[in-house]
Amino acid sequence: MSTSDDMPGRVRDAAATQAELLAAARRRFGTDGYERTTIRAVAGDVGVDAALVIRYFGSKQGLFTRAADLDLGIPDLTGVRAGDLSKVLVDRFFAVWEDDDTFLALLRAAATSEVAAEAMRDVFAGQVGPALAAVTDDRAPERAALVGATVLGFALARYVLRLPPLVDMTRDQAQAWLGPTLRHYLLD
Repeated sequence: MSTSDDMPGRVRDAAATQAELLAAARRRFGTDGYERTTIRAVAGDVGVDAALVIRYFGSKQGLFTRAADLDLGIPDLTGVRAGDLSKVLVDRFFAVWEDDDTFLALLRAAATSEVAAEAMRDVFAGQVGPALAAVTDDRAPERAALVGATVLGFALARYVLRLPPLVDMTRDQAQAWLGPTLRHYLLD
């Protein structure tokens, strides 16, 4: 069994090590923000040398870019009834918020880093905007921005600020509150 040159006793598996580094980076960027996260800290979390992080990702920004690579998985909305659009979106956003550390790390980092904020804007411009443009009659960029502001605000308040009424809401309760607002943005 060969071991890595970077840390004695560590089994060599580049793909697994990169995955561990990305998970550690998401945690660090999420808790410490972009500016305070260091390559050395991420490497230390995984038990490798910081030079290995540079070898795999090139720089802190390269590491962040890969760690913040987020696919919201928004389905094709063209076959969804207009009245069901907000439910499909809220359900999808809950899945992203609760099943993927990437989104919340990116959201937390975006509050303090222009690099992270740009990455979040890219996610919405590249994924939410086109998905909504396919099902709205007009003003798709404005509609997408309002949907984004609503879901980002809810996610920030529930998962980062941990406001008790929002933390305590079930998905169905959140859907009951968010649904009419999103329907208004999408259809009116």
